Amino acid sequence: MGINKLVTYLSIGMAGIVCLVFLLDLVFNIFGVRLIAMDILFILASAFLLWQGVETILELR
Repeated sequence: MGINKLVTYLSIGMAGIVCLVFLLDLVFNIFGVRLIAMDILFILASAFLLWQGVETILELR
C-alpha cells in the first residue's frame, strides 16, 4: 500500500470519528453546552472530508 492511500485512509478515519462525535453531541449533548450551529458545521465539514477521501481513493485505483 502506498503512502498516498495510507494518508487518505487515515484522513477518512479521522473525519469519520469527528463526524460521529459531533453527531452524538448534537443528539445526546455529550459536551454539556448546546451549540447546534457548531455541531452542524463540524458534521458538514467532516462529511465533506469523507466524500473527498472516497473520491481520492477511487482516483488512486
